[in-house]
Amino acid sequence: MSENLENEAEDLPEQIAIRLAKRDKLQETGSAYPVSLPITHTIGEVRSKFPNLEIDISTGEKVAVSGRVVFARNTGKLCFATLQAGDGERIQAMVSLDKVGEQSLEQYKELVDLGDHLFVEGEVITSKRGELSILVESWKMSAKTIRPLPNMHNELSEEFRVRHRYIDLIVRDRAREVVKIRSQVMQSMRKTFDQDKYLEVETPMLQVMHGGASARPFKTHMNAFDVELYLRIAPELFLKRAVVGGLERVYEINRNFRNEGADSTHSPEFAMLEAYQAYGDYNTMADLTQKLIQNAAQDVFGTQVIELEDGEKNDLSGSWDRVSMFDSLSATAGEEITPATEMKYLKKIADKVGIEIDHPLQGKYVEELWEHFVKPGLARPTFVMDFPVDTSPLTRDHRDKPGVVEKWDLYIRGYEQATGYSELVDPVIQRERFVAQMALAKSGDPEAMKLDEEFLTALEFGMPPSGGMGMGIDRLLMTLTGLGIRETILFPLVK
Repeated sequence: MSENLENEAEDLPEQIAIRLAKRDKLQETGSAYPVSLPITHTIGEVRSKFPNLEIDISTGEKVAVSGRVVFARNTGKLCFATLQAGDGERIQAMVSLDKVGEQSLEQYKELVDLGDHLFVEGEVITSKRGELSILVESWKMSAKTIRPLPNMHNELSEEFRVRHRYIDLIVRDRAREVVKIRSQVMQSMRKTFDQDKYLEVETPMLQVMHGGASARPFKTHMNAFDVELYLRIAPELFLKRAVVGGLERVYEINRNFRNEGADSTHSPEFAMLEAYQAYGDYNTMADLTQKLIQNAAQDVFGTQVIELEDGEKNDLSGSWDRVSMFDSLSATAGEEITPATEMKYLKKIADKVGIEIDHPLQGKYVEELWEHFVKPGLARPTFVMDFPVDTSPLTRDHRDKPGVVEKWDLYIRGYEQATGYSELVDPVIQRERFVAQMALAKSGDPEAMKLDEEFLTALEFGMPPSGGMGMGIDRLLMTLTGLGIRETILFPLVK
């Protein structure tokens, strides 16, 4: 908390007591929290209707609006208040002795504070300075605030903003803009899916068996059935059941939960998009993912070259690069690395560059080495193609290249944005992969998948060749704004 906020906090008990007394007085004479108000316009509607009035004009039009008092100046016979709507639109209210009378003016001065929600009714005018205003004829308290707002001219720390997002939304335009951007991005993606004939579906968040990703789950207990349940780590296995059932193009925008670390790009609870298309493959899903992101940028910002929070430009335009994981690693490391490269040789390379990798899978070494050598040099959006088999248990073997699977990860601005597969639909091979995952679990890997008999049974009814993709919504907002993950989530989990 900043020094100014700390000083304000010292005065808080006294300020709360004063405001509570005002609340009690309002309750005696009417209500500090009325159930309804005769509002005729929003502040934005008033501003839109009277955009370019000259100085000192009386329109003759009466309106009734409500907003939060974010600025106030009281003089002898005339008081000024700036009212702010939830969307940030503002208008000036002028409370004058000759319009409201002495008693009402004195009550206004005594009972109205910064932060209060205030209802005013009166004529739309412009002030002698040309500011669009409402010349108040009557006023009422819409909602009395008991706690004062922080000084709106002081910069709030990120920690304060995250913990008190409702205050952040009141005092900072950018906080409201990010919420609006997120909503518009979701609308754009749904529009793109609708144009491509996808169905939006919902799948369970509480699952008897977690699956669809390599991650540590949250556990809970269901009293009614007396069973242990998991919060889902991914909707994948249920969405694939939908494809088996004949829903050939499906997607879900959902909440996932992973009991892992939290940092600038990870949150234990996060929003995820997953989509599956029968008779598609990982190339199909790469095309779809690029289209989703580019359409979102165009729909929300009007361009695919976006200016980020720090002023840097993020160019999402054009056709995005597609590079092979093994080829790009070999070229950057200066040594040939293939799916057949032995573990001892990979360990030797890791030791040489000072990377500590403690994992039984050869593929993990390849991926960690790739992140060390290649990832820092990716400037533009890039699909990294063809991953090791042993780290991708739900993915189809590559049709031409032994030892790799048809999987890509999309990297934008240095971090993973999305992943896509040619889905493994052979139930026999899928069972073998699950058995291998069970062996990893027994050896102590907390992220290994479990064998899901119900999912295997569904596959045995026949799933057509399909492509699938998953994309983190919070990270997409990071891509489009340049903000950290806690700023893109409206109410992030904080310790």
